[in-house]
Amino acid sequence: MSANIFVAGHRGMVGSAIVRQLEKTEGCFVNTRTRAELDLTDRDAVSRFFSENRFDQVYLAAAKVGGIHANNTYPAEFIYENLMIEANVIHQAYLGGVPKLLFLGSSCIYPRGVQQPMSEQALLTGVLESTNEPYAIAKIAGIKLCESYNRQYGVDYRSVMPTNLYGPFDNFHPENSHVVPALIRRFHDAKAERAKTVTVWGSGTPKREFLYVDDMAAASIYVMNLGFDQYAKITEPMMSHINVGTGEDCTIRDLAEMIAEVVGFEGALEFDASKPDGTPRKVMDVSKLKKMGWTASVELRDGLAESYSWFLSNREHLRQS
Repeated sequence: MSANIFVAGHRGMVGSAIVRQLEKTEGCFVNTRTRAELDLTDRDAVSRFFSENRFDQVYLAAAKVGGIHANNTYPAEFIYENLMIEANVIHQAYLGGVPKLLFLGSSCIYPRGVQQPMSEQALLTGVLESTNEPYAIAKIAGIKLCESYNRQYGVDYRSVMPTNLYGPFDNFHPENSHVVPALIRRFHDAKAERAKTVTVWGSGTPKREFLYVDDMAAASIYVMNLGFDQYAKITEPMMSHINVGTGEDCTIRDLAEMIAEVVGFEGALEFDASKPDGTPRKVMDVSKLKKMGWTASVELRDGLAESYSWFLSNREHLRQS
């Protein structure tokens, strides 16, 4: 494989994992830009960037992301910034002659009451979860941007929808993070402080699916480089996105207990049912991805142990965030 590749969002959890794997691939030249170097919400800056560079592939992993608290607190920022990033990168990639692009979305694109496991065909069939609707709308728009440019301009822009991700370079902020890094940090701090209890948001009954970020990176590269005929045989022009996950889920209570064990916290767990649970259950139907020849390889407990190990190695820096 020989390709000049731009990874947008290389400092994020998924983007950094994609870069790590691409850099190990012979013939790949990986290009990145920090936000200070290239603001993806700035149309003129993105236009100049693509007019000055020629890429064979673009991975669009850049996004404003966060958990329930962040989505509830900053809904305008979540929809605006994500729409701007997607519109600018996809349009300017087309104008710059980029033949292949992979857009990374989110499982929150599916309706709240959708039948489980969630299949790709469930898109736009019902009301979205209210806690992250603005973010979900932006991600749906990204899918439709790719499909529309494919139809009108004949490019090959694909979309993958990851389930809940975790791993190295995750956001461990105590309030604005997703459930896995939030619990890792909470249990670690409680262990250090010798606390007797840790309170977990929600009832503990919702079920979620979790995918280790290195698996997500591997799936992204696999889908990007899959032959067009094989990809088109399994997808449809206006239903072209692909779910990426393990196809297995667990309760938040089970997850919390597993993380407590990995961290070594020996106190009690309490669940605050006054906090929002979000969607009752979310698990991906990954049958299309399996038909394409890819399955996840990292078990949840092993991935959590790797995540905690990374956290321990980087906690001095994370204290500043």
